[in-house]
Amino acid sequence: RSHVDYLLLSYVIYKRGLSIPYVAAGDNLDVPVLGPLLRGAVAFYIRRSFRGNALYTAVLREYMHTLITRNTPIEYFIEGGRSRSGRLLPPKMGMLAMTIHSQLRQTNKPVVFIPTYIGYERIMEGGTYIGELKGKPKESESLIGLLKVGRKIERIFGNVHLSFGTPLHLSDFMQKFDVPADSLPADRTDTPLDEKASAMVDNIGVKIMQHINKAAVVNPVSLLSLVLLSAPKAALDEDICREQIALYQGIARQIPYSDDTIVTDMSPQKIIDYGIKLKLIERIPHILGDIIQVAGKQAALLSYFRNNILHVFILLSFLAALVARNGRVSRSRLDDIVTQMYPFLQSELFLYYPAHGLMDTLNQKIDNLIDHGLIIDLGDGMLSVPDANSSCYQQLEVLAAPVAQSLERYFMTLALLSQQGSGNLTTEEVVDLCHLLGQRLSVLYADDIPDFFDRSLFLSFVTALTRLNYLQVDKDTGVLNFDQRIDDIAHHAKYVLSPDMMQILQQIASLDDEEIAHAITEISNKKQRKFGLKR
Repeated sequence: RSHVDYLLLSYVIYKRGLSIPYVAAGDNLDVPVLGPLLRGAVAFYIRRSFRGNALYTAVLREYMHTLITRNTPIEYFIEGGRSRSGRLLPPKMGMLAMTIHSQLRQTNKPVVFIPTYIGYERIMEGGTYIGELKGKPKESESLIGLLKVGRKIERIFGNVHLSFGTPLHLSDFMQKFDVPADSLPADRTDTPLDEKASAMVDNIGVKIMQHINKAAVVNPVSLLSLVLLSAPKAALDEDICREQIALYQGIARQIPYSDDTIVTDMSPQKIIDYGIKLKLIERIPHILGDIIQVAGKQAALLSYFRNNILHVFILLSFLAALVARNGRVSRSRLDDIVTQMYPFLQSELFLYYPAHGLMDTLNQKIDNLIDHGLIIDLGDGMLSVPDANSSCYQQLEVLAAPVAQSLERYFMTLALLSQQGSGNLTTEEVVDLCHLLGQRLSVLYADDIPDFFDRSLFLSFVTALTRLNYLQVDKDTGVLNFDQRIDDIAHHAKYVLSPDMMQILQQIASLDDEEIAHAITEISNKKQRKFGLKR
């Protein structure tokens, strides 16, 4: 989340009387003053990228092996960089593979991965992250940058929440994937992992991400962000705001996302007062009842904290959206749509619910919504919205909002693929075009929320489509081929998106050949200029 992460984690471990881990840090942090300071605090610097450099890879792998065989605790950030959107990023498997490679060469002591969740209520880099998502070049770390950050320390940043998840034992994965101990030559650094060990690395990477999310802390700011950004114009009557916060707290406690998930016990009124104290929201006095709204220019920043806990409520939001958009719908229809779309939400948000047990999870959540009066059970498997004038209906509408942007990104991508046809675009071209379209959609229709500017979210969706075989990559040309099933998934849009939004997405994705060619050329030129600057 922030450069504060590794300082905080080392501090907490030290205060608990445990051995401070060696921390893998990007060499961009090896700057005057800061670099030697962090190295003295047992950081070791590695290049951000060293693919294809066999010598560097061998030296780093041997260094990791030396640390591990000495039973040294090691800390690394598996995402490979800070999240700009507040979501977890796809895991980078390099350091993980080196850890496992070492253990398969020589087993001294069992290796255990400790997933760690860190949640902030304000972050020093917030404004920078939003700027970068919207295309502003990333500023390199420097002493001047450090001094600039130092000026912010006096501001109010609230609390930081650090939570350790359930440990993951490497021996359990070795047994699951039938990977024997000491299966690599002890005296060789360059022996490649076989197919089973490589599959195990990928599985551990995803499991670590899922367990980090299971250890999430639903803190006052993330909860407030989720509620207010789901409301029209990011504002609610104060009484309704309190009710909605209490609803989210009740739902999260009644059916916890995980036993490791922590939900703030601060009362809804205190949460509102706390948000005002942090200057993230403001109270507008009104004779008919005070209004709580997001403070000026804070909406984009609050979306970061909302995204920290989006995974906790996303399935509830999806179910609420399906019922709210249709007015009346059968349980079987809900099951069909959620089952088909779940793998994409799971890939984006690292949800841990297994697909084979999804029906039981969905039934639990539907029953929870019925218990809270947000959905009416009509009998014979039919579900309905509450009375349109009731507070429960308003709560249902707010609960339905968080999933909307994910679904809008999905259906915009599907519309682009469908309209451009099979065999015409590569993965990179689809992601680049969707990124451009997302930026345009955000500015024109989505209050400039930076989620649509995040390229990794579009890449995650296209990767999931490919992994599930909805898309096939041509080995010779790299273009994406697909069949009628892409249209079949897109068909579900009418059940979850408003007709107006569907029309907007269709218009946005309707690019002719000339516009496609122009956009691809401009993107290519921009990438070349960026690469030239890096060189």
